[in-house]
Amino acid sequence: MKTMARLWRLFRPERGWFALGLLLALATLSANLVLMGISGWFITAMGLAGVAGAAINYFTPAAVIRACAIVRTAGRYGERLVTHDATLRGLARLRTWLYRRLVPQAAAGGLQDLSPGELAQRLGRDIDLLDNFYLRIGLPLITALIAVAGVLWWLGWQSPPLAWAAGALVLVTGLAGPALLIHAGRRAVAAEEVAQRHLRTEAQDLLQGLDELVFYDAAPQGWQRLEQAGQRLARRQLKLAAHEEPARILPLVGGWLTLWALLVLLLGEVDQQLRPPTHLALFSLLVLALFEAMGPLPTAFRALAPTLAAARRIFSLADRPSPLPDPAGPAPQPSSFGYRLEKVTLIHPGAQTPVLKDLDLELPAGSHTAIVGPSGAGKSSLLQLLVRFRLPSEGQVTFGGIDLADWPAAALRSHLGVVEQQPHLFIGTLADNLRLARPDASDDQLWHALELACLKAWARALPQGLDTEVGEAALRISGGEARRLALARALLRDSPVLILDEPTEGLDRRTADELMKKLLDHCRGRTLIIATHQLDWLEEMDQVALLDDGRLVAHGAHQRLMESCEPYRRLQALVPRL
Repeated sequence: MKTMARLWRLFRPERGWFALGLLLALATLSANLVLMGISGWFITAMGLAGVAGAAINYFTPAAVIRACAIVRTAGRYGERLVTHDATLRGLARLRTWLYRRLVPQAAAGGLQDLSPGELAQRLGRDIDLLDNFYLRIGLPLITALIAVAGVLWWLGWQSPPLAWAAGALVLVTGLAGPALLIHAGRRAVAAEEVAQRHLRTEAQDLLQGLDELVFYDAAPQGWQRLEQAGQRLARRQLKLAAHEEPARILPLVGGWLTLWALLVLLLGEVDQQLRPPTHLALFSLLVLALFEAMGPLPTAFRALAPTLAAARRIFSLADRPSPLPDPAGPAPQPSSFGYRLEKVTLIHPGAQTPVLKDLDLELPAGSHTAIVGPSGAGKSSLLQLLVRFRLPSEGQVTFGGIDLADWPAAALRSHLGVVEQQPHLFIGTLADNLRLARPDASDDQLWHALELACLKAWARALPQGLDTEVGEAALRISGGEARRLALARALLRDSPVLILDEPTEGLDRRTADELMKKLLDHCRGRTLIIATHQLDWLEEMDQVALLDDGRLVAHGAHQRLMESCEPYRRLQALVPRL
């Protein structure tokens, strides 16, 4: 119940539309019940009048039948339109709500225990399952229960024994029976969901590794694995159908049993002329229409468990505490834009060995620093500390003289321009991707940023220039071009601090030299921090910090390190030049 109540609270903005959808559904169902009952009575009455040669007022019932038909058609269309629109709007807002909850967790490494596939399932399939909450569970249940109450009240007014018989059959075959059958198959439901996930994972794995499978002539084995996963899913679905189909059939059986009970109870009254013959047709079609209205209930019972399970998974993900909560109070106002690390040790969550150990390093405001070292030395982990994606396990990192723990993340990052080693380009135009950093930037400013990133000529040659679509299923660009686009985006922000991870990786010597020259000229007076494996421009940097196994081996000017630091000279000899 707590999960359902929380879902209802999340859909609060759509409650008015949900109420309108319920009213339309009730109007449609009521029109259908009246239409069926009056039609049965009218057809029978017309037949009896024809046999007896009596006159009958057929205008009024005909008008009622036409009005009910119109209301039923218009109400069904309106109900579908209103309820689906409200549900889809609610799901769109729910995705945004979940995304906002996940952003601080992801930035701080709080989602590392979840695979990308699991996260995609939460944002995709699990949220899609929540459309059952109103459309397939709440709305059918409420309308069916109101219809049952109304019809049973009317039957009780007409014939109490018939109302008791119909009520018992409704309870057994329309409500309790289907619910118990679906509950008995809950293990089959869980097994079917596991088989579906396995099939999706298998298909995704085979598609991602298709090139290797074809190259090594292993595609037949892949097909066989996929076929086995499909057959496993088919077996689970057959077992599930053994529980679901009886639940769907039971209301139909209940309708016909109620019809026979009605005939048994009313035929005697009709024979004794206590009730007109037209009531037989009226009651019969009304009861059948009532059980038809209960037809969606087995689907509602079937959808209840998966929907609640999906909601619980979403809530458990959203309720994870942020590993790096923002401090309370106003954002600091730094007088300078430099870093200082004192006795810093960093241990990733779940790890035993620190990735950074007892690190002391100063990155003065306006200085240019290169962080070098072999792979796994801790360069990327150090950059994560600087942008507050992590906080040190021990020691202190300050920015502008203020501890990073006292900086709200957004306030700190407003002073930074950051380029990751593997930047992401979003689906959209080239201009859209650049303006992520500065939404109000003019086209001239975009072209200037592209020129600084050595991409102006490339962008000018594109078919639509800044309006060229990039990202998945659009313009294919190389890794070096993507990295330079990300650099242009960071430069466009015009921040006092620029933090770059491997900015020249994948570039030829000429392009890399041109890029570094423009970058160093642009960053005069700004704090520039570069983590790199390339050692060609270190003499242009104010200082170089050498990391190895998470420790700071040495730091200082390039020439001094070449003269006094043997590990630095070995690294220079080992790393190939562009």
